[in-house]
Amino acid sequence: MVGVAYDCLANPLGAVRSTFEKAVASGSDPASFAGRDWGAVDLFRRFLFDDGGLSQVPILNSSTIRWIQPNTLVRFRGMVQDMLGNELYVGAYKDGSVWRTNKFVDVAQYPIDSCSETRIWERRMLYCVPVPGLNSWTEPPAVVYRNRSMDSTTQHGEKRQRLDESTDNMDFDVSDEGFQGSPSPKKLKEDGHPSQSQELNVEGTSSSMSMLPDVNRDSLPCLVKIYDCPESDMKLNEVFEFVGVFTFDPEFKVENDDDEFANGFSEDVLVQLPPNKVPRLHCLTHRKLAVHDFLPSSPTMEVKPNLVKEIRNALLRHLTAVLGNDGVAADFLLLHLLSTVYSRVGTVAVGKLSLNLNCFNKESVPVFGPRLLLAIKNLLPFTHCISLTVDYLNTASLAPKKDYETNRLITGALQLAEGSHLIFDETQLEAGTLNSVGVENARLLKTLMEMQKVEYDFQYYKLDMDADVQLLVLSEGKSNILPADIVLPFQPSSVDSFEATAEALEAWRWYLATIRSLPHSIEPELQKVIENDLVEAKQADRSIGTQDFSRLLTMGRLLSMSFGETSLSLEHWQMVKELERLRRERIK
Repeated sequence: MVGVAYDCLANPLGAVRSTFEKAVASGSDPASFAGRDWGAVDLFRRFLFDDGGLSQVPILNSSTIRWIQPNTLVRFRGMVQDMLGNELYVGAYKDGSVWRTNKFVDVAQYPIDSCSETRIWERRMLYCVPVPGLNSWTEPPAVVYRNRSMDSTTQHGEKRQRLDESTDNMDFDVSDEGFQGSPSPKKLKEDGHPSQSQELNVEGTSSSMSMLPDVNRDSLPCLVKIYDCPESDMKLNEVFEFVGVFTFDPEFKVENDDDEFANGFSEDVLVQLPPNKVPRLHCLTHRKLAVHDFLPSSPTMEVKPNLVKEIRNALLRHLTAVLGNDGVAADFLLLHLLSTVYSRVGTVAVGKLSLNLNCFNKESVPVFGPRLLLAIKNLLPFTHCISLTVDYLNTASLAPKKDYETNRLITGALQLAEGSHLIFDETQLEAGTLNSVGVENARLLKTLMEMQKVEYDFQYYKLDMDADVQLLVLSEGKSNILPADIVLPFQPSSVDSFEATAEALEAWRWYLATIRSLPHSIEPELQKVIENDLVEAKQADRSIGTQDFSRLLTMGRLLSMSFGETSLSLEHWQMVKELERLRRERIK
């Protein structure tokens, strides 16, 4: 006899329960499932990755939450903004003679009698937010997922309703807004407590469109619950794609209950992050994301020098047009956009290349500032722009700070994902007095520029967190607050059109995301040449120091990589020296 096929997409909880029951029926002790999978996760991984099901799973965001069905499979892409610790819950319990599980759900499917045999398990809670500064072009069109979701719901709705035992004791109230499950009177109370089954939405009948959670439409956070995963696998500020069961309850109310395991919820989490504001996702599988994972239609191209050179030349022409035909500035901007921290030696972040374009004035700022900002937003997935003024420095919350009353990490403007780009517009900064907050913020910004670190305030102590953020400063004169690796006077000569086709943007995004991750080395023969050149430079100008040498080596690495090369050549080293000569001429 062939069993009913698992509907992983539209009825994931049914698949979880079926695999659990099958494992128990085969003789496995439910106690042995603490901290490990009984076959459910393997089933979903086969569906998602071996059978190509991942592309069918809708991405949860502030737009798609309007139509995504509760208790269905979703993806959430976000940054770990806060780690809320572990939560104990009733993972398995005996309902009469039958073992059941609460894994991957907020509340029990059936009432748990106080005399029932139970197994207490543990899960981690992560507060995740959409990646700060995420640009709209990174998000795939929601209509594709919506059509798939509607088709799946239509196709499997009747089958799920027949299969789901929880519908047996439920009556339905029909309103203009749709179906909502309403528990029958005998299910409302169990030993004087509200039945947990009243918190469940009936699978296949309840739509989130009719009971939208009260969420921030611009930035939908998500409380992700992680199972059977080592803590070392996830760190603060890392970006992940979580695939799991989506749940929320807009009418959930916190009630005093002596049974700490009654709902599987931590009470402070419920108070601070109520289900009507922060949806839940019970994670079945996850993967860490990098910048290239946010390219919506990444071309499958090999990194061939000829192809890379062609794309590089086109991008360089585009950046030159954006910058008013300033070719030198375009060359430096390209290296800056390819930079990333690939190593740390003590306090030195190797690979960073911050850029300060100065000599902006009241006439050039309104023209080239917006052009530059728009161009970078169209090229990179995570971008930000901060207008630095005395008032901003005196009032802004830049560093994340721990609030022990709520036990939450309050985010700051500098809590950013790896690979973010940040523009500081200093052109509006006028003379003024910094208060204590302003002085502290100026110090935080300087630390970020020099060491790629952000100091988190845990009230009783400070903790430096590594960052990898591309930093671009626009200013009238050389910035004193933000000491960049490269200071270059900006010299535009025209205001040309810089529009680009969709195909060109796609190729440039692929180029910037791919080239920055190439391996790179310097051959011993060329190392000797570089050492001799640096010695000669030091003899000619005693002001040149080790930081200048390090910057030139970084420029050499980035310039070589920009051509798709993994080893620095003499030709590219000569190009670096010429760029540096042109820069120094402008400074004079």
